[in-house]
Amino acid sequence: MAAIPPVCDFGWKAPGFDLPGVDGRRWRYEDVRGPKGTLVMFICNHCPYVQAILPRLVPVTRQLLELGIGVAAISSNDATAYPEDSFEQMQRVARERGFPFPYLYDESQDVARAWGAVCTPDFFGLNAADELQYRGRFDASRKETAPEGTPCDLLEAMKLIAATGQGPREQVASIGCSIKWRQA
Repeated sequence: MAAIPPVCDFGWKAPGFDLPGVDGRRWRYEDVRGPKGTLVMFICNHCPYVQAILPRLVPVTRQLLELGIGVAAISSNDATAYPEDSFEQMQRVARERGFPFPYLYDESQDVARAWGAVCTPDFFGLNAADELQYRGRFDASRKETAPEGTPCDLLEAMKLIAATGQGPREQVASIGCSIKWRQA
């Protein structure tokens, strides 16, 4: 079922995290922070909305890293119910796609709850003071990849944040598969 996150809560302060990465090390928020801002993405392997942006995600995140924006991706889905989102499958996807950012596993789902993540993909663009400035979509892609040449909302927003510390006041919410919460 598709889910849409809330509009950007400008100035909301990023909570920390300490999660295992597919590279074998643990990552804290402080480890991924960039000097000009940080992008934290909640993604997963199986979601068609994430799959639609994957061809563009790696080149865009490489550009952000060059701009001084730190980047991390977190998967919080229940891997028991969705085995394609298991840690081993996360390792495979990161390797095959050549992720230039840490891909982290939130098995307890505590980080997704703390951040208020709603769907995959869900983007949190923060300035250098760790204040939320972007909570919008990647681009106009839905379950299908948008046509070549479609503007990348995320890239433009993060460039603005890197340059000014402020995100765009007009943002189009992301849409994606709901986070797959474990049943209590």
